[in-house]
Amino acid sequence: YGNRPVVGIFTRTITDNLAGLVKQVDAAVGKNKASQLKAFVVVLSDDPDADEPKLKALAKKHGIKNVPLTIFDGISGPPPYKINKGAETTVLMWKRGRVASNKGFEKGKLSKAALKAVAGDTSTLVQ
Repeated sequence: YGNRPVVGIFTRTITDNLAGLVKQVDAAVGKNKASQLKAFVVVLSDDPDADEPKLKALAKKHGIKNVPLTIFDGISGPPPYKINKGAETTVLMWKRGRVASNKGFEKGKLSKAALKAVAGDTSTLVQ
Protein backbone atom coordinates (compact mmCIF):
# COMPACT_ATOMS: atom_id res chain seq x y z
CA TYR A 1 0.00 0.00 0.00
CA GLY A 2 3.01 2.30 -0.16
CA ASN A 3 2.62 5.50 1.86
CA ARG A 4 -1.14 5.15 2.25
CA PRO A 5 -2.56 4.87 5.77
CA VAL A 6 -3.18 1.17 6.56
CA VAL A 7 -4.84 -0.88 9.29
CA GLY A 8 -3.71 -4.51 9.48
CA ILE A 9 -5.58 -6.89 11.77
CA PHE A 10 -3.97 -10.25 12.57
CA THR A 11 -6.03 -12.67 14.65
CA ARG A 12 -5.87 -16.25 15.80
CA THR A 13 -9.58 -16.49 16.61
CA ILE A 14 -12.78 -15.40 14.87
CA THR A 15 -15.02 -13.87 17.55
CA ASP A 16 -17.95 -11.48 17.81
CA ASN A 17 -15.64 -8.73 19.05
CA LEU A 18 -13.36 -9.33 16.05
CA ALA A 19 -16.43 -8.95 13.83
CA GLY A 20 -17.18 -5.63 15.55
CA LEU A 21 -13.62 -4.45 14.94
CA VAL A 22 -13.67 -5.48 11.28
CA LYS A 23 -17.04 -3.82 10.76
CA GLN A 24 -15.75 -0.61 12.35
CA VAL A 25 -12.58 -0.59 10.22
CA ASP A 26 -14.59 -1.43 7.09
CA ALA A 27 -16.79 1.64 7.72
CA ALA A 28 -13.70 3.83 8.29
CA VAL A 29 -12.16 2.69 5.00
CA GLY A 30 -15.45 3.42 3.22
CA LYS A 31 -15.63 6.93 4.70
CA ASN A 32 -12.01 7.76 3.99
CA LYS A 33 -11.63 6.93 0.31
CA ALA A 34 -10.21 10.41 -0.38
CA SER A 35 -7.41 9.75 2.14
CA GLN A 36 -6.89 6.31 0.56
CA LEU A 37 -7.19 4.51 3.90
CA LYS A 38 -6.65 0.79 3.37
CA ALA A 39 -7.08 -2.21 5.64
CA PHE A 40 -6.84 -5.98 5.69
CA VAL A 41 -7.57 -8.86 8.06
CA VAL A 42 -5.44 -11.99 8.34
CA VAL A 43 -6.62 -15.02 10.31
CA LEU A 44 -3.57 -16.92 11.55
CA SER A 45 -4.65 -20.54 11.46
CA ASP A 46 -3.38 -24.06 11.91
CA ASP A 47 -6.54 -25.24 10.11
CA PRO A 48 -7.27 -22.85 7.20
CA ASP A 49 -9.88 -25.21 5.71
CA ALA A 50 -11.95 -24.99 8.92
CA ASP A 51 -11.53 -21.22 9.32
CA GLU A 52 -12.29 -20.19 5.73
CA PRO A 53 -16.08 -20.77 5.98
CA LYS A 54 -16.16 -18.88 9.31
CA LEU A 55 -14.39 -15.92 7.72
CA LYS A 56 -16.75 -15.94 4.74
CA ALA A 57 -19.73 -16.05 7.10
CA LEU A 58 -18.37 -13.07 9.05
CA ALA A 59 -18.00 -11.05 5.83
CA LYS A 60 -21.49 -11.92 4.66
CA LYS A 61 -23.22 -11.41 8.02
CA HIS A 62 -21.61 -8.01 8.63
CA GLY A 63 -21.58 -6.76 5.02
CA ILE A 64 -17.81 -6.27 4.86
CA LYS A 65 -17.09 -4.54 1.54
CA ASN A 66 -13.90 -2.51 1.88
CA VAL A 67 -11.54 -4.81 3.78
CA PRO A 68 -10.01 -7.98 2.31
CA LEU A 69 -10.25 -10.97 4.66
CA THR A 70 -7.53 -13.59 4.28
CA ILE A 71 -6.06 -16.63 6.01
CA PHE A 72 -2.40 -17.36 6.72
CA ASP A 73 -1.44 -21.00 7.23
CA GLY A 74 0.28 -20.93 10.63
CA ILE A 75 -0.56 -19.24 13.93
CA SER A 76 2.81 -17.45 14.14
CA GLY A 77 1.93 -15.30 11.15
CA PRO A 78 4.14 -13.94 8.40
CA PRO A 79 7.66 -13.57 9.89
CA PRO A 80 8.29 -9.98 8.69
CA TYR A 81 5.34 -8.73 10.77
CA LYS A 82 6.64 -10.19 14.07
CA ILE A 83 3.14 -10.76 15.44
CA ASN A 84 2.92 -10.83 19.24
CA LYS A 85 2.88 -14.51 20.23
CA GLY A 86 0.82 -13.82 23.37
CA ALA A 87 -1.89 -11.86 21.57
CA GLU A 88 -5.08 -13.32 20.20
CA THR A 89 -5.50 -10.23 17.99
CA THR A 90 -2.88 -7.72 16.90
CA VAL A 91 -3.79 -4.42 15.24
CA LEU A 92 -1.00 -2.71 13.32
CA MET A 93 -1.39 0.72 11.75
CA TRP A 94 0.94 2.41 9.30
CA LYS A 95 1.09 6.02 8.23
CA ARG A 96 3.47 7.16 5.49
CA GLY A 97 5.08 3.73 5.47
CA ARG A 98 5.91 3.75 9.21
CA VAL A 99 4.26 1.88 12.06
CA ALA A 100 2.03 4.37 13.89
CA SER A 101 0.42 1.88 16.27
CA ASN A 102 0.95 -1.73 17.33
CA LYS A 103 -1.59 -3.11 19.80
CA GLY A 104 -1.86 -6.70 20.90
CA PHE A 105 -4.94 -8.00 22.69
CA GLU A 106 -4.78 -11.18 24.75
CA LYS A 107 -7.61 -13.67 24.57
CA GLY A 108 -10.85 -12.03 25.69
CA LYS A 109 -9.31 -8.52 25.91
CA LEU A 110 -10.69 -7.17 22.62
CA SER A 111 -13.49 -5.42 24.51
CA LYS A 112 -15.80 -2.55 23.55
CA ALA A 113 -13.38 -0.14 25.24
CA ALA A 114 -10.53 -1.60 23.16
CA LEU A 115 -12.61 -1.21 20.00
CA LYS A 116 -13.18 2.44 20.86
CA ALA A 117 -9.43 2.97 21.35
CA VAL A 118 -8.68 1.36 17.99
CA ALA A 119 -11.29 3.60 16.35
CA GLY A 120 -9.51 6.64 17.80
CA ASP A 121 -6.18 5.40 16.47
CA THR A 122 -7.73 4.80 13.04
CA SER A 123 -8.99 8.36 12.85
CA THR A 124 -5.46 9.71 13.45
CA LEU A 125 -4.22 7.89 10.35
CA VAL A 126 -6.29 10.05 8.01
CA GLN A 127 -5.57 13.43 9.58
